[in-house]
Amino acid sequence: MGDVIVIQFSTLDGVVSDPDGRWGTGHGGWAFRYGPGPVSDDKFRLGARMEQGVQLYGRRTWEHFARLWPRRDGDFARLMNAVAKRVATRTGIDATAWSNSAAIDGDPVAWVTDERTRRDIVVIGSLRLVHALAAADLVDEYRLITFPTVVGEGDRLFAAGIPADFRFTVVEPADAATLTVLRRDRGEEP
Repeated sequence: MGDVIVIQFSTLDGVVSDPDGRWGTGHGGWAFRYGPGPVSDDKFRLGARMEQGVQLYGRRTWEHFARLWPRRDGDFARLMNAVAKRVATRTGIDATAWSNSAAIDGDPVAWVTDERTRRDIVVIGSLRLVHALAAADLVDEYRLITFPTVVGEGDRLFAAGIPADFRFTVVEPADAATLTVLRRDRGEEP
């Protein structure tokens, strides 16, 4: 069985919205105040899980990435462009915009429940989707790049009213930020 792994950029106060400033919020752009280092290459330490698993996006995040990644070069860009990508959408996508992309059919929670029996699912950004998966108790792990910034407003990763317990499995520097891996505590032995 595969894991559902959520990767996010986060501020110290838990805000995950508008890290690159593309939505024009007053608090946006906080992830790039520290240069490109924290957001380049495989800072989330996914390794083979990137190649063997599938990436899952919400439509808006996928559309944004589909405009950026096909034009990038380098080893990590080639990997991002080559891996399988699926998109949770009610309106469809132009799958030709980014290689190896396809819309998923039906309910994304049901799709994740079925797909994780075969491989890892890496959810990138896509906060509404993450909240739906967390509410269905499907997230096994969060990998966060935490930036030393407090923005005071914005959407938070952990939705109100959805309690959960985690184990810290990794906390290490990743350039000007910190990679933190939180594993869902389901009463299993560490």
